[in-house]
Amino acid sequence: MTQLMGRPLLEVPGELGGRPVLADLLAGVRTALVGLALVGVPVLGLWIATPYADSDAAGATRLAGALWLLGHGAPVLRGGADAPLTLTPLLLGALMVVRLYRAGAGVASRRGLRSRWGGPVAVWTGYCAVAVGVALHCAGPGPFRSRVLPDLLVVGLLAGLSTAAGFRSVRPETAFARFLRSVVVGTESWFDRLPSDWRPVGGMPAVCRAAAAAGAGLVAAGGLLVAGAAVLDAVTGGGRGMALLGRGPAALSGLLLLTGVLLPNAVLWGAAYALGPGFEVGAGTLVSPGGTELGPVPEFPLFALLPQEGPGGWRLAVLLLPLLAGLVPAVLLGRAAAGRRSPVGAGPWTPAATAVAALAAALLLGAGAAALGWLSGGALAAGRMARLGPVPWWTGLAAAGWLAAVAVPGALLVRHRALGPAGVEYADGAECADGVEYADAAEQAEAVDGPVDARPPAGGTAGLVRPAPGRGVHARLTVPVRRRALELRARTHALVRRLSGQRGPTG
Repeated sequence: MTQLMGRPLLEVPGELGGRPVLADLLAGVRTALVGLALVGVPVLGLWIATPYADSDAAGATRLAGALWLLGHGAPVLRGGADAPLTLTPLLLGALMVVRLYRAGAGVASRRGLRSRWGGPVAVWTGYCAVAVGVALHCAGPGPFRSRVLPDLLVVGLLAGLSTAAGFRSVRPETAFARFLRSVVVGTESWFDRLPSDWRPVGGMPAVCRAAAAAGAGLVAAGGLLVAGAAVLDAVTGGGRGMALLGRGPAALSGLLLLTGVLLPNAVLWGAAYALGPGFEVGAGTLVSPGGTELGPVPEFPLFALLPQEGPGGWRLAVLLLPLLAGLVPAVLLGRAAAGRRSPVGAGPWTPAATAVAALAAALLLGAGAAALGWLSGGALAAGRMARLGPVPWWTGLAAAGWLAAVAVPGALLVRHRALGPAGVEYADGAECADGVEYADAAEQAEAVDGPVDARPPAGGTAGLVRPAPGRGVHARLTVPVRRRALELRARTHALVRRLSGQRGPTG
């Protein structure tokens, strides 16, 4: 009996005996079901809590499935008129991508016998199998209906890319990794085609870091604008958003959940607003710092945070946020141009190469801003509500222009400060631990014990020089402050000796 209990109940012969393909397939199914549960449980909970629901349980499950498909970016139909709904809740989309990424990484780290049908292919197949069932179930009548073929194509594409990225994170030598490496090498080769004076050697990592820092700054600016608009509406706007929330517990919970999943969209819309082009809330509308033109908008808490119609006025001050967002990329590029974090033997970049790297970071940021602007927008219905969100190419151009305007002169200034002299020469060259060279007389208190009328030598205080080569920007910026402090100390000591009647050795 013990031997029988220790044996598996189902033993698959041959290649599936180790169960790698079956395990990977079930991993994909599990990933899809967990994401579907995260969407379906709140929907079913609200349906149960609603005292007079308009649909039955099947309608509630179809609504949950449609929202799950919409979170992947798949278009669904709304209402009896089959109005298109393409506004993707980015929070749900990020959740699906993370789940698929982790599933791909988990499959890659699992050891065992594996065939060409195992690994990410099996995970993708299991995930898409669940998507087929959801799309067919949601194709029936209801407030939201799926379009089976387009929805499955979008879900399959997102699942394939996310699973492959997770698989590559553990197995870097896959074909996908080689493709990404070829893209990076191709970009570096584009730099190699430039003349030597215009070529930022090994500058692609610094360009990517600068573009990522600029993007993070713009997203932070968008979040700051959304939070500020919410506070302003609650304090001086009459609480338009809060008035929409007082419609019962079920309605309150539903609005809060829907507002939460659409909050990343609102943050990206705020970033587009800070850049200048703004965004649309329907055909023929515009919300920008230069002015706001609105018509009737749906009753929704996030729409209640929109500014009032009219010229921009003081709202033009938000254009300072992209300037602040470009400071960190300028510092990163300037330090890279001065030789920080550069390959061995690369050396500092020329000013022209620094400008080329800053422009490349601006172009990369513009492409990312255009893509995110396209993902954050969409349609709520046909007709007037068919256009919501930023205009992608306008947003990309504005992001690239702002970063180029800030990063090019900023990087050149940081490079100049890091490479150029920041002080005056000392007579003797003893290097201190803080990176500034001092003369022996300035390092000792006896330096001021000379004649009563001792004065700092021409060109600066005795003991101060420019920072040693290779030191950081901080040491170079503090040299003038240290020079003034030493001058004040020497003059004060000489004044005390004069008042006390003491004389120096030559007195």
